[in-house]
Amino acid sequence: MTHPGLVEAMADPRFYPHRPDRVELVQTHISYIFIAGDLVFKVKKAVDFEFLDFTTLEKRRNYCREELRLNRRLAPEAYLEVVAVREDGGRLFLGMDTGDVVEYAVKMVRLPRERMLKKLLAEGRVTSLVMDAVAKKIADFHATAETGGKIDEIGGVDTVRRNHEENFEQTRKYIGRTIRKDRYDFIEAYVLRFIESQKELLHKRVRDHRIRDCHGDLHLEHICLTDGIVVFDCIEFNERFRYEDVAAEVAFLAMDLDFNGYPDFGDRFAESYCRYACDPEVKVLLNFYKCYYAYVRGKVTSFRSDDEAVAAGERWEAGQTASRYFDLAYRYAARPEKPVVVVMTGLMGTGKSVLAGNLAPLLGAEVIRTDVLRKDLLEIEPTERRYEAFGQGIYSEELTEKTYEKAIEDARRNLREGRSVIVDASFRRRHDRMRVRAMSLEEGADFFVLECVCPEEVIKKRLDVRINDREEPSDGRWELFAEQKRLFEPVEEYTAKEHAVIDTSGPTEVSMSTAIRRIRLGDES
Repeated sequence: MTHPGLVEAMADPRFYPHRPDRVELVQTHISYIFIAGDLVFKVKKAVDFEFLDFTTLEKRRNYCREELRLNRRLAPEAYLEVVAVREDGGRLFLGMDTGDVVEYAVKMVRLPRERMLKKLLAEGRVTSLVMDAVAKKIADFHATAETGGKIDEIGGVDTVRRNHEENFEQTRKYIGRTIRKDRYDFIEAYVLRFIESQKELLHKRVRDHRIRDCHGDLHLEHICLTDGIVVFDCIEFNERFRYEDVAAEVAFLAMDLDFNGYPDFGDRFAESYCRYACDPEVKVLLNFYKCYYAYVRGKVTSFRSDDEAVAAGERWEAGQTASRYFDLAYRYAARPEKPVVVVMTGLMGTGKSVLAGNLAPLLGAEVIRTDVLRKDLLEIEPTERRYEAFGQGIYSEELTEKTYEKAIEDARRNLREGRSVIVDASFRRRHDRMRVRAMSLEEGADFFVLECVCPEEVIKKRLDVRINDREEPSDGRWELFAEQKRLFEPVEEYTAKEHAVIDTSGPTEVSMSTAIRRIRLGDES
């Protein structure tokens, strides 16, 4: 166990030979960090989290030495030495040769907080060139990092699978607390499917020595732009988390940039890394490993929400942050590996546009809404009401044909620019649905039809509300519903692999979750 007087002693400026003005204590779930003036002393907590074991003094000493050795690869000027904390005459001392050793600490130079990458980003003082330089630093590090032998063995496909399985085991108790069950189940299914489908590529990465002794914890708070680029605080306690594909290392920082609201910088970093490392395969694996690291951060932050040594307010905040990380992991899992075209079909008032809008950010898709497109073609404001009879005026067959042609044209353009597309329309005619499918196949995109349904009493209520919504582009009204229903051609031309019926009468989250499972996993449950 940690010495009962250690934290109090090391929080006192008089404990240190250099006599700092004050000492700031920062805690993580595995460490006490004492910021003492220009120096920092890091002590490992006597904890066992299965993936690490600091429960004996000997283990803590060994891991302190490993921390020093490994971090000197990327931050030699910051990591100074391992020092012993001794007890003599009932008092604790630092830097003495007498007394019994009760703890070990890693002694470091304090890096300037104002130069941390996260702070500089928040202040708007980072450019794309900075991310390019960080990418080169990491690519150069990976090029010389150890590989082969034990590293290849530990960092192979079996370990990738084991790491994920361990994540799911250790977060099961947080279902309903920091992660929703439907998202837990979806991420788990996605991970297992990806590993199986990309098994050959993962084996190839090992053969090509893309598994390296990496940093293992590459995120914004571990990068300082001072005299050069200093990357610190790597993982020393578990080789399984450090011996990994370089693509995973890249994904970690890209994920952290996404999480903190800088996705463009994340893209620039990943693209620059691929160029410097001559490793285009990273792009195939990037989303998978982003999902992994977002989930890891959700797990670790959930641990902090359970730590009784942390103040109640901080535990609550940790739980909220963990949920955000798990939500991000879910979004990565939902993102298709290649562009997909999703056709929304169904009668007016069945919730097609609401579902499309919720699915779009998950799929990374552009929504093409024919209600808006139709009026754009006529240079009419989207919210301008046109209460035409069914199939008349701006809803004539001729203009409807032009609207669908333009929707297909816009969808094709988006696909060629690498974006997924959701085409939001009634698609009452089988012919129009099949035209979109043919275009999708021509462009090499995946294709899926979501048919929205719900009870007619729900539809009537929705249409009655919609008619008073001045921001709503749709002119659909209850008096048109029966005619549209009569002319709607049943969706019978697709197999279950391309078609799902979604009942939108319940909570939006349920409809969205069901739709994502069908599109991404083909899950009919």
